Amino acid sequence: MHRTPRIVSDVMTRTVVAVGPQAGFKEIVEAMERWKVSAVPVLTGDGRVAGVVSEADLLPKEEFRDADPSRMEQMRRLGDLRKAGAATADELMSAPAVTVREDATLGQAARTMARGRLKRLPVVDASGMLRGIVSRCDLLKVFLRSDEDLAEEIRTEIVDRLFLMSRDTVSVSVENGMVTLGGRIRDTALVPLAARLVRAVEGVVDVEWALPGPGVRRIEPPVPPVA
Repeated sequence: MHRTPRIVSDVMTRTVVAVGPQAGFKEIVEAMERWKVSAVPVLTGDGRVAGVVSEADLLPKEEFRDADPSRMEQMRRLGDLRKAGAATADELMSAPAVTVREDATLGQAARTMARGRLKRLPVVDASGMLRGIVSRCDLLKVFLRSDEDLAEEIRTEIVDRLFLMSRDTVSVSVENGMVTLGGRIRDTALVPLAARLVRAVEGVVDVEWALPGPGVRRIEPPVPPVA
């Protein structure tokens, strides 16, 4: 059975364009254009990630080229004004870099991106050495799994183990990532647990339960407790 990609190293891009701290402004722009990337990690001499230069770090130079910002705007955008006068990667980069470990789960990587409103993350090993880069697009690769693959994993890893006494009466169907569990079970209290387990399978869009009689019932995700 195909294993679900569960950690960042399963989906990351291993070939990474990077620059050194003394890389010049034009050199960085040329590297981005040549390799069609929107950001480059900045590496120290031993290969550790010191920061990241993105298009957003480069744009202030053009933005403020013929601008005459007011005193208030200067105070509000000191960081951008500094970058407008920067010439090398160590002056331009956003530091410290937000990175993710290569053994982190895809969920952990997604949460890190969401919190930082980032499009990509440098991937590092336990010693901080660069190993790759993971993007939002990479994290969405799990949704490219086939319906047959999802159905097989749900059947063998969840249904056959959870419903020991009635597994032969439980059906699993998947269409475009939407999972429907059907049939009769002895202990209906297991339905919410089954829904949570199925929804946690990477590549699943949502899950429904086809109960005998009333038709298909959508299983809503649990409401988190109020802090």
